[in-house]
Amino acid sequence: MAGSKRRLRITLVLRRGWALNMICFKNLKQQAGFTLLEVLLVVAIIAILAGIVIIAINPGKQLGDTRNAQRQADVTTILNAVYQYSLDNKDTLPGTITASATEMCKTGTLAATCTSGSLIDLSTITASGKYIASLPVDPQCPTGCAANGNGYKISKDATTGRVTVQAINPEQGKTISITR
Repeated sequence: MAGSKRRLRITLVLRRGWALNMICFKNLKQQAGFTLLEVLLVVAIIAILAGIVIIAINPGKQLGDTRNAQRQADVTTILNAVYQYSLDNKDTLPGTITASATEMCKTGTLAATCTSGSLIDLSTITASGKYIASLPVDPQCPTGCAANGNGYKISKDATTGRVTVQAINPEQGKTISITR
């Protein structure tokens, strides 16, 4: 008899515990997770912060500044190659450079294509790769460039002999030009 009372008591304790656990488990299930309103508020706050960051960074301006920096480097590279050529050739500039600012041909374009159009052929400085391996091309060509042009103009002052290289399509109102 004592054994059956003990078994009944254990059974009641187990049943009570199970019942309490089930009640607690049900309450936890109902309280777990976020409400739709809370999720929407978090998404709205993240969207507002992302908008502020994008406006502060201004990717269009950053990309334009990067392309202008590349144009500045390209203009300097072209001018250095032309002057290195002139130093090696007794201060003689390539004969195709004229007094009017004219766009240069891309490297690899046939000379007949360059001279027939309004482009300057500077293959004399790219032929051996000694001065420059190939003429740089504007970051946004072919937009704003001639069909076979590289996006940069070159000219020589008739009286002083100074050479000017300039970018045709700089962005954000900037002028990119170097004269030596």
